Amino acid sequence: MYADKDNRPAAYSKDNKPYRPGHFLPISLDGADEGDFSMVYGFPGATNEYLTEAAIRQTGEVLDPARVAIRDRALKVMDGFMRKDPAVKISYVARYASIANAWKKWLGEMQGLKTYKAYEKKAVYEADFSARIQQNPDWNLRYKNLLPRLRQLYKDIEPYVLGRDYYLETMVRNNELLGTVSGLGSWINSYDPKNEADFSGKMDRIKTAMQGFYKDYHPQVDEAVLAAMLEMFGENARAEWGAEEVKSMAGEAGGYAMLAKNIFEKSVFAQRNKFMGLLESKKPGEIAETLRNDPAFKLWERLQNIYASQIQPKLQELQPQITLLQRQYMAAQMEVFKEKRFFPDANSTLRLTYGKIRGFSPRDAIQYEFQTDLDGVMEKYIPGDYEFDVPQKLIDLWKAKDYGQYATADGRLPVACIGTNHTTGGNSGSPALDANGNLIGLNFDRVWEGTMSDLNYDPAICRNIMVDARYILFIVDKFGGAGYLLNEMKLVKGKKKRKK
Repeated sequence: MYADKDNRPAAYSKDNKPYRPGHFLPISLDGADEGDFSMVYGFPGATNEYLTEAAIRQTGEVLDPARVAIRDRALKVMDGFMRKDPAVKISYVARYASIANAWKKWLGEMQGLKTYKAYEKKAVYEADFSARIQQNPDWNLRYKNLLPRLRQLYKDIEPYVLGRDYYLETMVRNNELLGTVSGLGSWINSYDPKNEADFSGKMDRIKTAMQGFYKDYHPQVDEAVLAAMLEMFGENARAEWGAEEVKSMAGEAGGYAMLAKNIFEKSVFAQRNKFMGLLESKKPGEIAETLRNDPAFKLWERLQNIYASQIQPKLQELQPQITLLQRQYMAAQMEVFKEKRFFPDANSTLRLTYGKIRGFSPRDAIQYEFQTDLDGVMEKYIPGDYEFDVPQKLIDLWKAKDYGQYATADGRLPVACIGTNHTTGGNSGSPALDANGNLIGLNFDRVWEGTMSDLNYDPAICRNIMVDARYILFIVDKFGGAGYLLNEMKLVKGKKKRKK
């Protein structure tokens, strides 16, 4: 960031100087060692550490398996095309990673909840809660119905949240064609002959958005994904919530693949020239009519109407009841378990979490150390693989051990480290600091076994993953050749001794 000579905001000028903030983070060249204090702060999403056993069991045994299965199908289809065609790989690598991000999280979450007996621990905790309130007449009067009511409400809402996930995952999130139709649905249906100006006024924005959409769009990939998504929906969703209709359509077409093929061949949305030509050459009324009669739009609209009329109302009825009872249950826990320390859930506001740099043992006879290095990157190196390829310059630097000032005392280049900080989605990029406020890394993930930490944080196995600041500096300086950027940073060495 640049400012004028007085450190004030200014338009571009060759005389501008780097902005001088009141404070900026010094970057540690010593990194962190096993047992060192670490702190992460940022703006994460949300966690739910204090839900009931019924709630987390529904997530781990009902919702996560369905979502994982759907995304697994979509990812395998995309992966097949990406491995065959470099152009597809380049176009879809970001989308693939985005879909895989939640898929891996859910997979690790459901495995972690089961493996580390989260359900059993919650059941024991709730039994203790019930026993305590029974011994106190006041608590018993106020709280005895909380857990039974929550269990019943989660049972009541289960088919509807599962129906929601099947609809959203198959018909909106994992298929580009229907996802785009969904995004344009309100605009298409907003057309009114008496007020064409409102419809037409959004045309330029729609054109710009769709030009971006088509830039990296490969219809043959999306068609195959749609076939898989239609099959997942038709064979697994509730019949009365649209699955029977989709299954019937597939039967008439000669299978799910043929149904997807028919939709893509006839849909204006699937063909850049047809869609952009329609917007350029037709009047607003003709555009709206054409798009409303498009097979992709008609399929999405039919399923959306079913969702809006049969699933969404029940969610809007039941979820507020659960939310209210959960709030009461939270207050009850804090009153009943006076000796327990309750740390706050993440709630999409600024959050600070602290812990220690520490390895862990996920299973018997397996131990993960607290730090990885560049040797590990090279162990995974697969030439030409879109996930594990490595640039030649990085290979050359590794072979020469040309790590500069960023190597450890024993000559290794640290890449990442893990700690006990309680992080969640949205913490990617959050700064990781040592006890002296120096930057030691950037948070970017959680270990596979610890993705359950949104629902059940276990300090023995839940670990956040941070890219080491020294590796970032190495990439900027030695690999990227942009060492001049370090002139605007404050690099520090040496650790203050802790007071006993």
